[in-house]
Amino acid sequence: MNLELFIARRLFFAKENKDGISNSVISIAIIGIALGMAVMILSIAIVTGFKEQVRKKVTGFGGHILITNYDTNNSYETAPISKAQSFYPDIENIDGIQHIQLFATKAGIIKTKTDIQGVVLKGVGQDYDWRFFEENMVEGSSFRVQQGNKTDSVIISKYLASMLRLKNGDYLYMYFVSEPIKRKRFVISGIYSTDLQEFDKLFIIADIAHVQRLNDWSEDQISGFEIIINDFDKLDEMTDIVNSRVGTIYEEGKEQLSVKNIRDNFSQIFEWLELTNTNVWVILVIMIIVGTINMVSGLLVIILERTSMIGLLKAMGAKNFSISKVFLYHGAFLIGKGLLLGNFIGLGLGALQYYFNLVKLDPATYYIDSVPINFKLWHILALNFSTLFITTLVLILPSLFITFIRPAKAIKFA
Repeated sequence: MNLELFIARRLFFAKENKDGISNSVISIAIIGIALGMAVMILSIAIVTGFKEQVRKKVTGFGGHILITNYDTNNSYETAPISKAQSFYPDIENIDGIQHIQLFATKAGIIKTKTDIQGVVLKGVGQDYDWRFFEENMVEGSSFRVQQGNKTDSVIISKYLASMLRLKNGDYLYMYFVSEPIKRKRFVISGIYSTDLQEFDKLFIIADIAHVQRLNDWSEDQISGFEIIINDFDKLDEMTDIVNSRVGTIYEEGKEQLSVKNIRDNFSQIFEWLELTNTNVWVILVIMIIVGTINMVSGLLVIILERTSMIGLLKAMGAKNFSISKVFLYHGAFLIGKGLLLGNFIGLGLGALQYYFNLVKLDPATYYIDSVPINFKLWHILALNFSTLFITTLVLILPSLFITFIRPAKAIKFA
């Protein structure tokens, strides 16, 4: 039988503790740990949710990994490559790759009776994955590309539709720089909104056949391929795998290919997202320090209140280490109580935000319209175990105060 654990449990559940002088201090310590844990849970859930939402929106416009002509510059007027590549579409069979799809782009200008706006016409093929745009469709629907049957339907963003005073079903006139200038009429079949204004104001999605014709390309020529992977955390690993399969190919009569991932193409956005990690670490450190200080104060008060009990245990032959373990166990029980309360508060508030979107955000600033929540079990477990371990470990310091208590004096003044 673990005697120290038995005594600690009796102290924790003892009714007389309710009226002890340490009750107020302990209550404050428990509340401090509970609030700290709630704040840590919400901080990680919000930051990881925010990063996931923005990543999903950025990759929705261009996939995770991009394969283009090695000679292509950073503009949307790209050098073509052949879609008849040895890796297409078999590269989907590689573990970790979800889908590959072809695309082509052409810069152009939308002109209405009163407005003008520069945009990029992105052409997609039969293999295009529409799930991202269908999830963000606010009016109308997406179109389908069919072989040999070119469609004039396009989807545009709510931002562009509002700016240019267009609505679903309207004709859309675009002009393209060439000799002579080319003019093309499209019909709006759907309007989407991602709140990612930098992209919403730029892209119009159309049948790839239109872009090929505007660029004077053959049906075999495209701007490149977009690859969608299963796990964003493995982006660099999957980029290396794709590059080893694609970027090292030198086939006579074919273009040299370049492999880049979405982080390379939009480094500013992803560097900004990484900065949010610093904020989380600052919050975690502060909350753990506050919780530790509260528990150290509480344990010192408990030790002072139980001086007579400590003296009695010493008189009966108990060692300092054994008595210290009693109070360390007791402190761990109190910390556990605070953690349980903190989890209830943090998970409860997070669940309310997740299901009801109570706290709204300005999409123009944050790219999303409400505070996102992303709960991961391993995050919550790691927070609880690390807080319990660190706080309990620090409690060793106040427990050393026991070594200065003399049995004779402690029992004398009991």
